[in-house]
Amino acid sequence: MAEDFREESAVTSAAGASIPAVPPSPGGRQALIGRRIFPSPLARRISYAIIFEIFAVIFTAIIFALLGNSAGDSLLASVASSTAALAWNLVFNWLFEAFERRIGITDRPWYMRVAHALTFEAGIIVLLVPLISLILGIGLVQAFFTQFGLMIFFLIYTAIFAWVFDRVFGLPEPAEHYRA
Repeated sequence: MAEDFREESAVTSAAGASIPAVPPSPGGRQALIGRRIFPSPLARRISYAIIFEIFAVIFTAIIFALLGNSAGDSLLASVASSTAALAWNLVFNWLFEAFERRIGITDRPWYMRVAHALTFEAGIIVLLVPLISLILGIGLVQAFFTQFGLMIFFLIYTAIFAWVFDRVFGLPEPAEHYRA
């Protein structure tokens, strides 16, 4: 019965392709929301980033507090870290994509993905270790290990968040639906 509904109710993309009105989630199940709520892929990405960062700030503040820091310092370090990471993400991706264009990379093979991930994380460490050290009043070595632990946490958090987001809101529309 649900399959019949999914087939009957569809939206039409800008390219004229039919997109099911009820998005699939991981595993092909119907998304929990039960309908498409994002008007565009950009709106979906912005919503994803905002929700991700809200929970990231909450979880990071809790982690900092559990490590013995005051609630105020924990929240400040969390918000500052989130803001710095978001800004770094924008700057880094702009620079990395410019680098790829300069050397003539037109796709992103596995070795470029590894280079992208490693250089991004190295930049995060360079930015956040002194910031965490300053705000929490801890040494650089302790801030480094704190940041390293947060990187492991965020690896797990990102995977779980992405799965839950897709389960609730459904998978994004395939790219071919947006080609003219």
